[in-house]
Amino acid sequence: MSNTLEKEDHLGAVLCQVQDDLRQLKCGLGKITKNDRGEALDVQALDTAICKTESSIRKHAEDYLKTVTKELLVLPSIEDLQKDTVQIPNWKPTLESLPDVRPQRKEFEYLQEFSPGEKQRSALAMRLLYNPTHPNNRTIMHQRFGISLPDIHQRSTSTAKHHRIITGPVVNMAVQEEDISTGSKCRCHKQVKFETEPESDCERIDTECTPLLTTKAPPPSANSKSMDHSCDIQGTNELTFNNPQNLPVQAPVNTSKYPFTIIKGRINPMATDFCHFKQSFGLCWSNVVDVLDPLEKLLRDFAVPLAKVSGERLVDFVHELDNGLRQAPPVISLLSVLENQEEVLSLVSRAGQRYKGVGGVEAAAIHIQSYWRRYIARTAYLRHCRRKWAAGTIAISWLMHSQMRRVRNALQARRFRQLENYRSRAQHLAANWTHIQTSKRTIIHIPSLGYSHSQRQNLRGFDILQNVQISRLCDIRDKNVEVIYICPRHLGYDVLDYYTSLLGTDEATDEDDTHASSFLRRCIILTPEAVDYFPNRNMCLSTLLKYSPRTLKRVRNLIQGKQTYIVGGVAHVDDLAVADELGVPILAPEPAIAQLYSTKSGGRRIFAGADVEVPPGQGDIYSLNQLHETLAELMTQNLDVQRWLFKLDSENGGRGTAYCDACHLRCFNWALQEHVHYGPVLWNTAWIQESVLLRYLDEIPEWLARYARPAKTSYYPTWACFLKTFLRQGGVVEAYPPSDSVTCLTVDLLLEPGGEVTMLSWGDQLHGSCQLQAIGYTVPQTSVNPQTLHAICMRVGQACLQRLILGYVSVDLATFLDHNTREQKVWAIDLDLTYSNQLAMTQMFLMMTGGILNCRTGCLEVPMSIKERCCEHQNAAKPPVVNRCAVIGSHLFHSNLSMLYHAVFFKMCKTHGIGFNMKKRKGTVFALYDSSERCSLGMITISEDLQGALVTFAQNLSVIHQDISASQTQGETNFKELIKDIDDVLQMTVQHRMRAVEHKPAT
Repeated sequence: MSNTLEKEDHLGAVLCQVQDDLRQLKCGLGKITKNDRGEALDVQALDTAICKTESSIRKHAEDYLKTVTKELLVLPSIEDLQKDTVQIPNWKPTLESLPDVRPQRKEFEYLQEFSPGEKQRSALAMRLLYNPTHPNNRTIMHQRFGISLPDIHQRSTSTAKHHRIITGPVVNMAVQEEDISTGSKCRCHKQVKFETEPESDCERIDTECTPLLTTKAPPPSANSKSMDHSCDIQGTNELTFNNPQNLPVQAPVNTSKYPFTIIKGRINPMATDFCHFKQSFGLCWSNVVDVLDPLEKLLRDFAVPLAKVSGERLVDFVHELDNGLRQAPPVISLLSVLENQEEVLSLVSRAGQRYKGVGGVEAAAIHIQSYWRRYIARTAYLRHCRRKWAAGTIAISWLMHSQMRRVRNALQARRFRQLENYRSRAQHLAANWTHIQTSKRTIIHIPSLGYSHSQRQNLRGFDILQNVQISRLCDIRDKNVEVIYICPRHLGYDVLDYYTSLLGTDEATDEDDTHASSFLRRCIILTPEAVDYFPNRNMCLSTLLKYSPRTLKRVRNLIQGKQTYIVGGVAHVDDLAVADELGVPILAPEPAIAQLYSTKSGGRRIFAGADVEVPPGQGDIYSLNQLHETLAELMTQNLDVQRWLFKLDSENGGRGTAYCDACHLRCFNWALQEHVHYGPVLWNTAWIQESVLLRYLDEIPEWLARYARPAKTSYYPTWACFLKTFLRQGGVVEAYPPSDSVTCLTVDLLLEPGGEVTMLSWGDQLHGSCQLQAIGYTVPQTSVNPQTLHAICMRVGQACLQRLILGYVSVDLATFLDHNTREQKVWAIDLDLTYSNQLAMTQMFLMMTGGILNCRTGCLEVPMSIKERCCEHQNAAKPPVVNRCAVIGSHLFHSNLSMLYHAVFFKMCKTHGIGFNMKKRKGTVFALYDSSERCSLGMITISEDLQGALVTFAQNLSVIHQDISASQTQGETNFKELIKDIDDVLQMTVQHRMRAVEHKPAT
């Protein structure tokens, strides 16, 4: 009951508010007066008042809908409910003519007293009032409100087909009967005519511009979703409601255009074209206004003088907005409703046009301020970003620097610890060297080439170069030695089988076959697993072994409890890491000492300390001026030298050597004449040499640029490339021996930790196309007297020991006959602190022959075979050994060898009688380096004399070359150059032999 009372009170308040609005309407109507001519004025006040009342009624109806019955209720028209027709002839706007709405409140109060069934019927009746097409609609309107509606159920279907359907609000209005009869047009409104006085033209225009009296239904509630009302506008003056299901009804719109103009961004409401457009589209006028307002503002802002609006485009644009086809109207969309769109768009798009319109000065000021503030903010932001980036960069750099410093310190500490361990183990090795040499021991051979990174990257077939010394396996010829050979690449079964059979052949096999198997048990070949991880990095073997934990573990298990030391190759810092990991000493100098004295300049310092004669020259040259001045001074003091050599400090094997002949100097002949003029005694004074020195300084730069040539153009194609590296790394300038007959020889020394110097091998060098690179040797050497050679080597060895150089050392010497004194000279030209290829190949033929090299006599002594001993056992005066000579080719190369497998190659050699005779201790032995490429190999020929060994070597090269080469596929090889050099040596063999006999002491 209380809920009902509350509803009644709320409804009473609503009706009271309606009463107040109507009272204000009366007051507004009182302002309507007439002018002197009796014409009605200020009709706009009536329109404003009625529109306000209309909005209030709609709002209160919505509130009632929400609070009372949640059904849609519509109050009757404010017109006189007692009138039966909509025609209002001679109507005057007086207060007495307005209807009283109090009976409506009684009507609602009467409804509140009904029972629930009566309320339901009343709600149904009210719903029928909202359905104009229902047959009972007119009856209920007449019974409830006393309004007689015209009969509008008849409509022409043919007319409706030609009109568009537009949805819109319900219009509650009166229609004149005479308009229905005459069939005049009506667009959602009825023009109100005041017939008391005749209308003039002005009155007609004013009347047509009067706002329409329309009432919009409130939006449907959640319970009544289909309570949408539509107005179907026909070409005749009638309202048709044909939606019995309460669904939206679309009304057709006239297709004709309704243009009007906007002058300086403002619409003239009194203009005929605008009033006509407003009257034609009054049903959707509120939505049109929502578009016209921003359009006017846009035109005012950009000071557009004239804009022609197409009414039809404008209405279509409004419908698209209502249907959600468009979003908020942008500038281009608003301008699309204009007929002169291009002109307006070009004007709007003009730079600075905005500042000519309304509020342009303020907009310009705001724009300038915004740009300035944006510039200030952007500048501050960029400065902040730069500072932030700088701070981040500094922080990251500092962190990286700190991390690198920690890593560097850790590496330095580790390497210092490794160096300390190396020194302590070296002391232990020196103290026990005599015992180690006479007892069983294990030698770990690591033929590593610890060159610099740039050198290793420029070497082709670097792994094969490191495996050239695979003949170190032959150290097992000492019964107390076990060899662990670290191989830089995987060997195939053919190579392994070959070395298995080769190491099993020895003199003792004639007496005891079990000795052959002992050789195999004392030889182990291991390949680090890191070879597979870094196939193209050209890393030295020590580094690969350092990164191979499985191989290190196996080596550690093999040497456990045994006397072991490492024999490396070219020294590298990773040698210390491997030795520290295995816990064994290294028979080699410290890497820093080895790098210092293994250079060309370091070798000259050692030779100078050993008081050994060296070629005229100067080391440690690092600048171009120093090179020119040194060269000019040396050439002035040594006019008899015809060729000058330039050697890079860090290169070896003839790769880093260039030469230039002095005969190409323009002043060379003049300098010789000056030397003859002053004589050899006065020539040594400085003031006499000064003129020649200055001439040399002027001509040397051009002379070098035109005539200097690298010895091997495959590494340094031009003098400019060579000179650039020479000045960066440093080098040596020295004289080439001034003779047409120069012989170079190599001597391998062992600097024992106990302080002893032992000569292990020696041999004369054989050269190929490059006369400054040795690719073969003849053993024993026959160029220098053995005593002289021994004395030179001992002095060099002691000088190395004084500089803490241990292990294997290779000394290169050059010998020639001096034309002035007619005496033989021996120059020390190079020093390599490494295990040489000659020594590795010497170990192979010593094992095959069972012989030894006698440094006192300079001979290769081979024991006699068992058969020869039996035949000559009665001759006690005959020694039990015989002399042999050998020719060694450590790095023979032929590209066509890759077409033959090793088994086929050995069959070919056997067909031509190339092999080794174990009984006679002579023949040919090969050294294989790899199983895949097979382009390189080593060869040793052993014969009773040097001439026989040279001839056999040359014949073998010729036969192999002919069998593997065709006329069109000669291939790349160094066989031909080596054969040519052997021919030259054969011509000099007799001379060297005679000279050796002359210097041989009498027995």
